[in-house]
Amino acid sequence: MNYSADIQKLPRQFLPEDFTITDWEGLKPYFDDLLARNIDTRESLEQWLRDMSELEAVIGEDAAWRQIRMTCDTENKALEDAFTYFVMEIQPKMQPYGDQLNRKLVESPLAAELDPKEYGTYLRSVKKSIELFREANIPIQAETAVLAQQYGVITGKMSVEVDGKEYTLQQAAKFLESHDRSLRERVYFKIQERRQQDKEGLNELFTKLVEKRTQVAKNAGFDNYRDYKFVDLGRFDYTKEDCFQFHSAVVTHVMPLVDFIYDRKRQKLGLQHLRPWDVEAEPEGVTPLTPFKTGDELVQKTIDVFRKLDPFFADCLETMKKMNRFDLDSRKGKAPGGYNCPLEETGAPFIFMNAAGQMGDVTTMVHEGGHAIHSFLAHRLPLTAFKQYPMEIAEVASMAMELMSMEYWDVYFDNPEDLRRAKEHQLERVITIFPWIATIDKFQHWVYENPNHTTEERAEHWRRIMNDYTSISLDVSGLEEFRKYSWQRQLHLYEVPFYYIEYGIAQLGAIGLWKQFKENREGAIRNYTNALALGGTRTLPELYEAAGLKFSLSPDHIAELMLFVHGELEAVTHPVVK
Repeated sequence: MNYSADIQKLPRQFLPEDFTITDWEGLKPYFDDLLARNIDTRESLEQWLRDMSELEAVIGEDAAWRQIRMTCDTENKALEDAFTYFVMEIQPKMQPYGDQLNRKLVESPLAAELDPKEYGTYLRSVKKSIELFREANIPIQAETAVLAQQYGVITGKMSVEVDGKEYTLQQAAKFLESHDRSLRERVYFKIQERRQQDKEGLNELFTKLVEKRTQVAKNAGFDNYRDYKFVDLGRFDYTKEDCFQFHSAVVTHVMPLVDFIYDRKRQKLGLQHLRPWDVEAEPEGVTPLTPFKTGDELVQKTIDVFRKLDPFFADCLETMKKMNRFDLDSRKGKAPGGYNCPLEETGAPFIFMNAAGQMGDVTTMVHEGGHAIHSFLAHRLPLTAFKQYPMEIAEVASMAMELMSMEYWDVYFDNPEDLRRAKEHQLERVITIFPWIATIDKFQHWVYENPNHTTEERAEHWRRIMNDYTSISLDVSGLEEFRKYSWQRQLHLYEVPFYYIEYGIAQLGAIGLWKQFKENREGAIRNYTNALALGGTRTLPELYEAAGLKFSLSPDHIAELMLFVHGELEAVTHPVVK
């Protein structure tokens, strides 16, 4: 099937074209209409669903823009207030209506006439939402959403001074690639010490979030927030036991490869001990990779890479560029991290990141670009709800793009040796990211199974988990105080709890797709686009199957894929000269 990036804003049939959201009173009549409407035929039910979908798209896009603008400028109080107003004054009033509309749908005898292949996963999600809804949780969830955004406000202010010049922490990380080991160490300590200044504030913020989330779970009849969140995230196809199995498999099948990678890095640098500030460095005489200088250059080069993969992929980014859907350069006052934010009415998403001219920025850009392709492919689906795809397939979209696009990274790197190093860096990262994923996920399980823990117990338990997933080839002696609070740099813990195992599951899927790509390029891209175009209209195993993938967290599956990646890494590290 041919896909087009000529994305069109959804035409409004239910709301006026010039309608904008200012307050609840302006929105309420549309909810009242949907709730009161008589539905007596299958056609009238489908029209009702289309009208509800339109309302969801308008509200979803308005909320998304409030969050985007706030993360782009965390120091602008008006933008923060606009976001807070939506979360505290509009969203809580919508939630009871959402529950009543869900019940109206599932209680209608006509719902049985909807095509189960098209509507099955949607109706399953609606029933799940009904099961979780509690009126008492509305104000708590609103407070939690506002609290979570304070993480970006706190961390967005962090900067350090290096040789008389101020840098954001993302910009300062570039010094960790320097040949000057004393400079690397000095900057590493500056970054860690700057984070330490806010450790108590971030600790208190996290404690409040854990308390509120635990209360939400108790109100909904769950023993703990983890069990509640698994249902809330629609994890119908795997369990907490599968996550525990993943944690163990990483220790058994991934950590030996990480040890090997870090020990080779130590030897390459000629060091007796590899320290955390050495991990991104290159030997003397090897210049750090500089794939681009500005955000604009990064966009253009990524468009060129995507065009070589598939013209449709490039057209998606071109469309976003014309619509000003990028904010890429790192600057003070900008929230940390990177994301692709779907915009459900206009269709073309927004990519946000903190680029500083490093190799990791290329990975982030093609990663978020993969998410963007997913947004374009799902936009053609008839209902907003159909575009709510599971994160475990969403991250396959992004992580597979990282690996497939490597074939054309000569766009970023003119020098063949730089290109080889970039691929080596990427494949090492594919392996070394698994321990961090397992660490964060295992930590979250403990935090919410033991919600009454003290901050000292939290730090100690984090330290124990970290030690299980720290390579024996990395010397971390003397850094215990920094390591105790290193979990605070992971925004997911604050903003999107339990959203992290998805990266591990999806990395396995991405490796599987890349394996396909190496064997049959056109077939892999066809499987990739066809699976993503299904949005959320199929179950997770069915979406993986559509991509030609096996959905599994078994140790044997993980071992097989690690063997493949390690083989590819060795081929890049020791290329055969023909």
